[in-house]
This record gives sequence, C-alpha cells and structure tokens, in this order.
Amino acid sequence: MPMTRSLLFVAALGLLVGWILWRLQSGPPAFASLPGPTRSVVYKTTPQGELRLFLHEPAERGIGPAPAVLFFHGGGWLNGTATQFDGQAGRLADRGIVGIQAEYRLADPHGATPFASLADAITAMRYVRRHAAGLGVDPGRVAAGGGSAGGHLAAALATATAEDLDTDPPADRGVSYRPDALILFNPVYDNGPGGYGHERIGDRYTDFSPLHNLHAGMPPTLVMLGDRDDLVPVATAERFRDGMRGLGVRSELIVYPGETHGFFNPHRGRRVMYERTLAATEAFLASLGWIGPPPGSR
Repeated sequence: MPMTRSLLFVAALGLLVGWILWRLQSGPPAFASLPGPTRSVVYKTTPQGELRLFLHEPAERGIGPAPAVLFFHGGGWLNGTATQFDGQAGRLADRGIVGIQAEYRLADPHGATPFASLADAITAMRYVRRHAAGLGVDPGRVAAGGGSAGGHLAAALATATAEDLDTDPPADRGVSYRPDALILFNPVYDNGPGGYGHERIGDRYTDFSPLHNLHAGMPPTLVMLGDRDDLVPVATAERFRDGMRGLGVRSELIVYPGETHGFFNPHRGRRVMYERTLAATEAFLASLGWIGPPPGSR
C-alpha cells in the first residue's frame, strides 16, 4: 500500500507540474485581459431596433483628430457578437487609433438578409465620417476591418456598386462610405458560384461579391488567412490580391501555415495567432503613416 500511494502521489504531482508548464506557455485566459469599449452611440434606427457603435478611444490624444478602424464581426451574416474585436480595437486605441465596432442586422435575431447587413455597414461608415468631429476621428483616415462575413462587409464597402444596396436617405449620400484602408481577417469575399453564401445571394453576387467588383480606386489592403481555412481557399485570396495588384492597387496577403477559419480570435489559452495578426495589423497601419513603428522596432 505505501508503494502504491507513493506512485499515485508522484503521478499526480507530474500531472500538476505538466499543467502548470502548459499554462505558463499558453498564457493567461485570453478574454480575461481584453478591454471593453469606452462608450457606445446609436448610429441607426431600423424597424428591428437601434444599432450601436462601440468605441475604444485613446486615453491620450495626439494633436488633431485620430485615425480610426471600423470593425465588423463575423458569423455568416447569421449571428455574432458586435464586440468580437474588443482586443484589437483596444490595442489600437493604445496606439492612438479610435477602434470602433458596429452592430448590424443579422438573420438571427433580426430576420435580415445579407443585403440588409451591408446596408447597415454603409450607414455605419457614413456615421463615423459625418460625426467625425464628435468622435475625434480624422474622416480622411478611416479603415474598415472585419473577420469572415464581417470581412466581407468591410471589403464590400470598397467595392459594392449597386445603388439599391445603399438604403440611406438621399440627403446623407453626399458622405462617402468608401474606406481609406482595409484590414481583412479570412474574409468571405467570393460570393459567386461555388463561393461562400451564393445560395443566399444568387445572381446578385455580381453587385455584392468583392472579388467580382475590384477596381482601381480601391484602398490599400491587408488580408490575413490560414492555409487550412475550409471557407476561404488560399487560391481565392491570391486571386483577390493579384486582381488588385493588376489594377495598380496595394494589396498584401499573409498566409499562416496550419491555421483554420477564425484563427485570429484570442481563444482561451491560445493567443499566439491573435498577437501575430495584431502585430501585422499594426505594421500595416504604420506603413500608412497612421501610427508610429511598434514599440521596440528599429
């Protein structure tokens, strides 16, 4: 019996030490330290209710208005949480950028179509520019970002062409909804036959799908994608990048080996890819002159 107890104690101690080492390597629970928004504002009233923007504002302002990044969450235009990008928006606020996250109508719970989601994204971008002074934002430096279906909405702001996708009142349409830069996390930007969401979009993909509406006036773009993504093939991302470059537009694609859809989210106990994609985002914004080089860089 004493020998058995000793073996059990050693085994238990080994498991405990192994767990401690794993926790030290993986870091603290990812969501424990994510910042919350500093405030929210209503940007649109729809038949289904009010829609809000959630702001992460710099604690210290520089001279003049700040750049902004307007984020759209993922969820296939079906569901999702507006504050998915709390971590990214909060980190950018630490670098002097106003991080903004938008609610938009969804199939659940609003019974909305993807076209309504895009209409809300258009309104959100216009709101940020129309109220730039009150938000402390430079209206000439507003990027759109997002993941998955939210990445589609961000890209569609730069590409959508059909007038009926813009449901804002005519009096508001003098304000551009085109972003000044794009930051896209595994975006579902091919909605054509065989692409994501085509069964819901149908023939309207020719107006709705960013891949099918590239043009020379698009803003500089960063796309981040895992090579094991089951919704967005690397070949699709390469077509998007090469199509933009063929039009003379800056387009960067970073492919992360072994990563799947949603890899950029700060999953509990695993922040490596979250940190890497955030560092790539900061480097991209620094290359635009919107922020300084990351701390510690040469």
